[in-house]
Amino acid sequence: MEELILIINSFQELDLETEQAIKKSFAKEIFKKGEFLVEETKVCNKIYFIKSGAVRRFCIEDGVEVTKWIYTDNQFVTSMSSFFEQKPSFENFQTCEETILYSLSYSDEQALLEYPLFIKFHIKQLRHYLSKLNEFNHLFRLMTAEKKYLFLLESFPQIIKKGKLKHIASLIGVSQETLSRIRASII
Repeated sequence: MEELILIINSFQELDLETEQAIKKSFAKEIFKKGEFLVEETKVCNKIYFIKSGAVRRFCIEDGVEVTKWIYTDNQFVTSMSSFFEQKPSFENFQTCEETILYSLSYSDEQALLEYPLFIKFHIKQLRHYLSKLNEFNHLFRLMTAEKKYLFLLESFPQIIKKGKLKHIASLIGVSQETLSRIRASII
């Protein structure tokens, strides 16, 4: 739980009361490789914080799984539109390996929003996440496949370490064979 508190404190310093409420509200969960945190068409009722492991976010497009991101240690994971609006998810979140998470239910998140310091954390974290997502989508769209791979290697090495070749290839929009050639040319 200390990893979670450290991350929250990096956005907003907490007082003891808020920290204790957070510790009571998050529950430790262990998922085996291949288990789903969120499934398409179902409402996402939790936000997760990854203590250790990896989670792949993907959609089904024309019958094919398309990887949108791979989350690793010390990252928050949820289907944002499903969780925040309590509507069915259009995406899937599946573990890539045994994964230890701290989960926060929708109702517990609503209760934590009564704490002013948690609200400040929530706003700062969401603003940071949305800013990074906007920047990433702009830059990633303009990159070649090789530059995308190099970007992931430099900025998100855990994705390269923990992700399957086919999932990384899907994330950068190339075949596994093309990704293998890119990797070979870089080494």
